[in-house]
Amino acid sequence: MKDLTAFQRDLLYAIASLDEPYGLGIKEELESYYDDDVNTGRVYQNLGKLVDSEYVEKAAIDKRTNSYTLTAKATTAMDDRQTWETKQVQRIDAGDTTPSAEAETHS
Repeated sequence: MKDLTAFQRDLLYAIASLDEPYGLGIKEELESYYDDDVNTGRVYQNLGKLVDSEYVEKAAIDKRTNSYTLTAKATTAMDDRQTWETKQVQRIDAGDTTPSAEAETHS
């Protein structure tokens, strides 16, 4: 996930949170999270990039609607990211706020 933007990471989490993830549903989930409007074009452009980089699979539901599902690559990357974030929070909770070499490789 190091190669993804924060918005693309948020797209992955939005997809994971939905029972039937499709473009406008994903957009609505992001708008709920951001508490602001999200540009439709930005959503679809970034979904396309996630498909191209094999984090997401796209399938036609009908002539106008596509579904988006996470690949094994995405779920593994999300698990790795969560592990890294948890370690960083634990360091902060322990009072260690000095940057670690590992933290610098994940930024």
